[in-house]
Amino acid sequence: MKLILLGAPGAGKGTQAEFICDKLSIPSISTGNILREAVKNGTEAGKAAKSYMDAGALVPDEVVIAILKDRIAADDCKNGFILDGFPRTVPQAEALDQMGVSIDAAIEIDVPDAVIETRLGGRRVCEKCGASYHIVNKAPAVEGICDKCGGKLIVRKDDQPETIKDRLRVYHEQTAPLADYYRKAGKLHTVDGTQEIGAITAQILKILEA
Repeated sequence: MKLILLGAPGAGKGTQAEFICDKLSIPSISTGNILREAVKNGTEAGKAAKSYMDAGALVPDEVVIAILKDRIAADDCKNGFILDGFPRTVPQAEALDQMGVSIDAAIEIDVPDAVIETRLGGRRVCEKCGASYHIVNKAPAVEGICDKCGGKLIVRKDDQPETIKDRLRVYHEQTAPLADYYRKAGKLHTVDGTQEIGAITAQILKILEA
């Protein structure tokens, strides 16, 4: 089973990828991880990627896909995989198709922006030990103070309101159109991402078993 998980930042894609990987015994392939691994191993595509990364430039789609093709040829991908972080745009999805990487299903975890803003905006991190909290779902015993070490809880830059809105804007402009792309291909399945984590996982697995 070759899968793509779609959804806005904070929709819970990472959590669901972990559950699905364990259930189906397939790996989750992160674009960032395979780029770093290819550079480390000194492959031809890795060398090409390194020149862009060293210059602080975006690695071209064709280089990323070449590295991706090498990765999915590995033994642990024989039964399939989940792509994490790619494709991010319709042109990337088209390039993926043209390179012969056939996707069985795209699962869209649908969560309204207002819920995303509450989820991400409520996160707090201890500046001393890095422990994570949420003002609604996992509040500390004393507001603003870490239960574990007594450190101060802070809002990360990624979780600040203006940053969240910007990330959502980019998602709707660049990545959300992928839903229509895979819908037209007959591969899109949408699940309600506001449910409990277990219910979302169960719904995804039911779709994949159909």
